[in-house]
Amino acid sequence: MTTIRQQDLISSIADALQYISYYHPTDFIQAMGEAWEREKSPAAKDAIAQILMNSRMCAVGKRPICQDTGIVVLFLKVGMEVRWESELSLEEMVNEGVRRAYLNPDNPLRASILADPAGARTNTRDNTPAIIHTEIVPGEQLEVIVAAKGGGSENKARFANLSPSANVADWVVEQLPSMGAGWCPPGILGIGIGGTAEKAMLMAKESLMEPVNIHELRQRGARGRAEELRLEIMERANALGIGAQGLGGITTVLDVKIKECPTHAASLPVAIIPNCAASRHLHFTLDGSGPATLLPPSLDEWPDIEWQPAADARKVNLDTLTAAETEQWRPGDTLLLSGKLLTGRDAAHQRITELLESGEGLPDGVDLSNRMIYYVGPVDPVGSEVVGPAGPTTATRMDRFTEMMLEQTGLLGMVGKAERGPATIDLIKQHRSVYLIAVGGAAYLVAKAIKQSRILAFEELGMEAIYEFEVEDMPVTVAVDSRGESLHQSGPAAWKVVPIS
Repeated sequence: MTTIRQQDLISSIADALQYISYYHPTDFIQAMGEAWEREKSPAAKDAIAQILMNSRMCAVGKRPICQDTGIVVLFLKVGMEVRWESELSLEEMVNEGVRRAYLNPDNPLRASILADPAGARTNTRDNTPAIIHTEIVPGEQLEVIVAAKGGGSENKARFANLSPSANVADWVVEQLPSMGAGWCPPGILGIGIGGTAEKAMLMAKESLMEPVNIHELRQRGARGRAEELRLEIMERANALGIGAQGLGGITTVLDVKIKECPTHAASLPVAIIPNCAASRHLHFTLDGSGPATLLPPSLDEWPDIEWQPAADARKVNLDTLTAAETEQWRPGDTLLLSGKLLTGRDAAHQRITELLESGEGLPDGVDLSNRMIYYVGPVDPVGSEVVGPAGPTTATRMDRFTEMMLEQTGLLGMVGKAERGPATIDLIKQHRSVYLIAVGGAAYLVAKAIKQSRILAFEELGMEAIYEFEVEDMPVTVAVDSRGESLHQSGPAAWKVVPIS
């Protein structure tokens, strides 16, 4: 009979969440490095290089890989012979571990969890509660998988109850273009097949916890239909040409994971959940001997890649920027932004909308005329930092506010990640605006370009407040130009592999 102490579980979960905030799994890094070596698209190769350099910087500096430090998901397998020395419930112990990890003053993690999700959406301030899946199994150990799942990739989950005669690979591949780039490819597709609706979704999520090993499957060949599907979906997904960050390229998916469960004769439930370029998960076991021992990976596991801006990158002074200058930019151009850059994301845009509709106007000190706005929710700074990791959030969520922002504030352009919708691209063209992208999954690298930071408005919103950043050579790419031409349309189209009939 094994006795597991309350403190051992709490500290192990806290340590694990800190660990995965700055260490990528080494199998993921190796797969990403191989993708960089193979990549033929210059834009995609540049994006992967930024992701890899950011990853190494985070491993050295012990700071978050991505500003979205995720919603915590745990898979617990509790041995039937385990006893507990605890005053708290299992759920309470888990959430205390989460709380300690996210409030750690040496590496504070961004609190992104909102209570009352369909109402006031109030931040819980410590990233609790976690999503916990518990299984009672034979044995006298506790097996724990800890993951932190970013909102951008989580929002791209898909589910369907297919006809039993449907082709699963066809359906999965059909979903990928509509998933866009908000899940920050290259990444991993988790697929659940069978069971019931909720079981398929759970299997898809759980499959993402498995090692990146499709290269081994290729070498030995498929054994069974599920492995055949992995290989087929991988090949067809990459042939779409979506590429890193949706910019067009030969690698969109690093691996395809599949879990199956018997299902009803009338059903074929299938779920997809992608994992982004900030893949974060860790496995450990408690056996009663104390907390988990988590050994840091060797930096030798990271490929020797040092990202540098393209030689033809254009330097841009945000403080003197004019529409005449932005009209010279074209999709795919690399820019290095310097000067004052305002920030704002979902909650700030909603507040601005309410203020303008009421006639009150923008908050004191906030002037968006001829300015650029960056869609970001940064991590709190530590030490000498002016801001913590500050990578872009998915711009598509701001589409509903774009007409108001362009018509009523004098906004010149926007910076985010992923594609914009067709109606928003039309608005950008109509207003001769521009949309730029920073690389999702390179948050610490981006933050190094931010030299000063101050809150201008809505401080109570925490990471969703409006900040003013002073940036120096912040790397971005033109995604939609003032003529309405989109790199997220032209890039994948140029790299799509047309099958031979």
